[in-house]
Amino acid sequence: MRDVIVVSGGATGIGRAAAEHFCRNGAQVVIIGRRADRLAATADDISRRIDGAAPVVPISGDLAAADQVRDICAEIGRRFSEVDVLVHAAGGNVVLHAPEDAYADGLDGVARRWTDNFRSNVLTAVLLTEGLSDRLRSPGGRVIFVSSIAAHRGSGNGCYGAAKAALHPYCYDVAAALGRRGITANVFAPGYIADTEFFADRLSTERRSALIAQTMNGRAGTPTDIAATTANRIRLAFLIGSTPAAPGA
Repeated sequence: MRDVIVVSGGATGIGRAAAEHFCRNGAQVVIIGRRADRLAATADDISRRIDGAAPVVPISGDLAAADQVRDICAEIGRRFSEVDVLVHAAGGNVVLHAPEDAYADGLDGVARRWTDNFRSNVLTAVLLTEGLSDRLRSPGGRVIFVSSIAAHRGSGNGCYGAAKAALHPYCYDVAAALGRRGITANVFAPGYIADTEFFADRLSTERRSALIAQTMNGRAGTPTDIAATTANRIRLAFLIGSTPAAPGA
């Protein structure tokens, strides 16, 4: 029987790379995101290119909306008896993708950009985790949160780094709550990852060089790096048992 892997934010970037990695390794993959057309295209592309793969299942919805998460979890429950691995790759810095004046209206804008980043990076992970917690395989289920180095170093505008930082104590609580069932939860915090929608074409050459200079190996990370790290973390958790969250680099 194939492991069932649920990946939020699975249409692009890190989430897509994780979905493809697990699909290539024989898993049944479910990808979740807001853009139904992009999800369907990604699911079709991955399924078509990997010989013998189980068709990737796309499920669209807003993971920051409780009613839509209930529907998503119900759909997963109708299709599969349990979930082996839950990977939270949804999120991003909403400020980077908004018009320049979107948050320029004083304190109202400050409140909105903080709320928007909280919804995009925290609620998306919390609601899906809580919604699927009873369906995680016991023992042996795995929960992985993709945070960001901004959780430790800041993001330049406060709200994105703070939102990602919130995942770390939440992951500790998830590990504590689910550990008695033999389920592990871990979080890791990647640095600069190229070839994603996070920066798109808004990153200057100087800024890109500065981000690469902060790395230990002198190169930008890639989505496939994070997919491999996710898989390795899952294997390590299987070997050592339930552990609290451990920040990555």
